[in-house]
Amino acid sequence: MGITVIPWTMAVWWVSLLRSPAQAWWYAVGWFRVVIWGTRHLLGIRMEVLGLEHLPAEGPVVLLCKHQSALETLWIPTLIPHRLAFVFKRELLQIPFFGWSMARLDMVHIDRSARAVAMKQVIEQGTRLLGQGTWIIMFPEGTRVPRGKAGTYQSAGVRLAVQAGATIVPVAVATARCWPKQGFCKLPGVVRVAFGQPIATQGQEPRELLHTVQAWIEGEMRRIDPEAYPDCDEAKGLE
Repeated sequence: MGITVIPWTMAVWWVSLLRSPAQAWWYAVGWFRVVIWGTRHLLGIRMEVLGLEHLPAEGPVVLLCKHQSALETLWIPTLIPHRLAFVFKRELLQIPFFGWSMARLDMVHIDRSARAVAMKQVIEQGTRLLGQGTWIIMFPEGTRVPRGKAGTYQSAGVRLAVQAGATIVPVAVATARCWPKQGFCKLPGVVRVAFGQPIATQGQEPRELLHTVQAWIEGEMRRIDPEAYPDCDEAKGLE
């Protein structure tokens, strides 16, 4: 990552300036693919994808994803055939090269210390991007959550989907088993991502939608990473 991020950042900047942020996105995805190749072949982390056929063929989509590590932020864009825009804290823009590239990709960066302003930014900028054909990906727990744990699910993503008339696709990821939140070392093994059935938002209440999304994600987490939840039936079946 350290070797390749500098030339890719330069490419993203030039393409965003000479062409458009939309085209620069696909150059960024090229870097994600290089990182994922290294993850497989240098770190020995194998990746399994479930439910990819559930992704809608067209229309605005908001992906609401479990967040365990940096790996899913690099991996999921390589699986989606649409341009994506992340909703993320603006402090990430300060990361040399990586953050500078993100600043050129027309995403939604928010100030998490000003919650009301952040919600307004998510709704306004997210609706604009969805109207341009860009899919939005958000982490409703707001931050990376340790393996086997659940954070507090926030409603910004479902409110955006309702406001924009977008479909919600819940996403479960079990990446922390090999790429933990803390520490430099990675572990070889298998990680999984699972895409759920699309959830229509027309006429739905955000609170009910959020409960549906959370229930599916946390239930699916126990299926794709049962070892992290020793109390669940899948884990008991492994004993």
